[in-house]
Amino acid sequence: MHDIDTLIFSPHIDDEVLGCYSWLKTGTLVVVAGVEDRPNIPKTTRIAELKASSERLGFAWQLLDNTVNEYQSSSLITPYETAINQHKPLRVLIPEPSYNQDHRAVYDASIVATRPHDTNWFVNEILVFEQPHSVMWRHAPQPEANYFVELNIDDKLAAYALYASQVRGHRSPTTIAAMAQLRGAQINASHAEAFYAKRLVHAIN
Repeated sequence: MHDIDTLIFSPHIDDEVLGCYSWLKTGTLVVVAGVEDRPNIPKTTRIAELKASSERLGFAWQLLDNTVNEYQSSSLITPYETAINQHKPLRVLIPEPSYNQDHRAVYDASIVATRPHDTNWFVNEILVFEQPHSVMWRHAPQPEANYFVELNIDDKLAAYALYASQVRGHRSPTTIAAMAQLRGAQINASHAEAFYAKRLVHAIN
């Protein structure tokens, strides 16, 4: 039995709720690459918001020590491989690369950490999650979403509200709801989150 069946590699605190709310539950570990101190938002506030979300939804979390806006994929590979080999998850969720360099660094490191390898744990499901900014301002052509999870939008917005310091205009609750409504319409549902399946493996029993 897996203690952790889902790993989320989140560039920053709040990316996990914006793109992976469907998976924020018991059995999920969110590995956050870093957190920054800002004059008006200290890192203690950000961490407290993550802790409140974890306690409400049941997921576990781990915070790495990297400088926000200066992530290097080479420094993320080892902790990602360590998490994968320790927990042996069924799936890993990674961010879509975007104009945000931290997201690109996390994506690149995640691809290396989940590569087919003879000694590392092989993860059967690799899902790429989207963010409001990557939908609103494309960095480069991206594959079409092909994996959807239906959700209750009121529950997702309530979870997002726990990250009060990060609720901003370009990722407003209205925008989040509109994205979820669009993704829901693609599967004949009210609301959903969408992912791109980088890898799906169904083993023979």
